[in-house]
Amino acid sequence: MASDDEMGRLKRLATIAAVAVAATLVAIKTIAWGMTGSVALLASLFDSALDLLASGLNMIAVRHALEPADHEHRFGHGKAEALAGLGQSAFVTGSAMFLVAESIDRLIDPRPIENGLIGTAVMVVSIALTLALVLFQRSVMRRTASLAIAADQLHYVGDLLTNVAVILAIGLAAGIGWTSADAVGGLVVAAVIAWSAWSIFRASYDQLMDREFDDAERERVRAVALAHPDVRAIHDLRTRTSGSGAFIQFHIELDGAMTLFKAHRISDEVERAVQEAFPHADVIIHQDPEGIEQQTRLERA
Repeated sequence: MASDDEMGRLKRLATIAAVAVAATLVAIKTIAWGMTGSVALLASLFDSALDLLASGLNMIAVRHALEPADHEHRFGHGKAEALAGLGQSAFVTGSAMFLVAESIDRLIDPRPIENGLIGTAVMVVSIALTLALVLFQRSVMRRTASLAIAADQLHYVGDLLTNVAVILAIGLAAGIGWTSADAVGGLVVAAVIAWSAWSIFRASYDQLMDREFDDAERERVRAVALAHPDVRAIHDLRTRTSGSGAFIQFHIELDGAMTLFKAHRISDEVERAVQEAFPHADVIIHQDPEGIEQQTRLERA
């Protein structure tokens, strides 16, 4: 991953790019919808408007999440990214519900598409801009592991699919006169948006509820700790994620006869090894004499 300063710069740049692209798409889609009357294009316009709101919220949240820990927030502000993800999922769900209602109405009362070529041209431009944004966001995600950027990127990937669906719908409606294709395209867009909302919600909820690392990552922590020749065992491993950072804590079991000074040195060595494997993690290690966990269990029995 990148350094903390570089991660902060990349996150800010990614949020600014998302807001700029969303604002541009809202402007050109508004003009195109006024000229075509396409419900599929209206669906895409509404989606882009919500993208603009969500990306704006995301930009504010990321700026807040990058603030260093303070007296009242000793673990930092990383969970602001997860809160932004929840806000985005709410926006995206609302847009999906609106599109379903609008598409059903257009199925009941089909209307012809006008200036279909203009609508198609606008959607092609939208695809180009969105694709460029998604590729940039993916590059930032690889270097920062930001949940907020991941949530933003997820619904822009959905936009790529929906823009293709809108082009197809406009082509069928304007080209061969299948007016219902416009409404079907709106429903397809709504389905993709709803799936994106659920994915964003789950990721944000897991982080806010301090979900553990996945099993593979937990085993990786164990392996790094146990690789030290003086560590006899590890127990009480706890992990969680906050924004781009993580928190790892566990107990290591050492020879009970060794000095406190040596136990402290070993703990520092294990901590450095874990931080090399998880560069942006805050690691807390407690030292126990070997066999203490089994003894405690016997005393409780």
